[in-house]
Amino acid sequence: MPRFAANLSMMYTEHDFLDRFAAASADGFEAVEYLFPYPYDAAELRRRLDDHGLRQVLCNAPPGDWESGERGIAALPGREAEVRSGIGRALEYAAELGCPRVHVMAGLVGPGDAARHRATYLANLAWAAERAAAAGVDILIEPINGRDMPGYFLNRQSEAHGVVREVAAPNLKVQLDLYHCQIVEGDLTTTLRRDLPTGRVGHLQIAGVPDRHEPDRGELNIRHLFGVIDDLGFDGWIGCEYIPRAGTSEGLGWRHDHRGDNA
Repeated sequence: MPRFAANLSMMYTEHDFLDRFAAASADGFEAVEYLFPYPYDAAELRRRLDDHGLRQVLCNAPPGDWESGERGIAALPGREAEVRSGIGRALEYAAELGCPRVHVMAGLVGPGDAARHRATYLANLAWAAERAAAAGVDILIEPINGRDMPGYFLNRQSEAHGVVREVAAPNLKVQLDLYHCQIVEGDLTTTLRRDLPTGRVGHLQIAGVPDRHEPDRGELNIRHLFGVIDDLGFDGWIGCEYIPRAGTSEGLGWRHDHRGDNA
């Protein structure tokens, strides 16, 4: 049965960030994910997890200057030293939080020189995967749709799987967000049946399409997709990376309609 992790960057925003752990636990979640732990002391985050019986299953590596619009730097030539410093910091937090996955964002790129961006990306990911392997952590990459994030380097599942195959590190995997995948290429059932059995998918995420609200709102048949995931025996986590329409707890009916281990 699917295991759902609350995404605390998007859910429970009616609470201060550090209070979202308690709110997620109260609603029956056993795991959380969120974008960036770095504004907070790692020991304090660990205490929130422990106090509320939660596991952290995913966070992102530092993305460059997020406030100025950067969305990762791993594919940006000339930023290699910053990438390596950020990976080191991410692995320090992962160790403190017991977090087994770190998403490394590629970044926004302009037209032209795609080969140089790709070579930089592969080299940075190979370096990150080698360092993370020693810590027992998976490095994840995620195709992101160009409507929400114009210019993002990685858009399609085939591109991400090609990168993973070329780097050939056992702990480099794809973060398959069904929201982004539906917007870019659709055909989600076939994508799941094709890619989950490869072992290259390390994490799933969900949200409704097109408005990124609860996953049962919009054009996705989420009950069908959960059934496909069940049938394929995926035993990882599904991150709930969506924006609640009107209160997080009030919108969780979809989860109770498809009860997983932590519903």
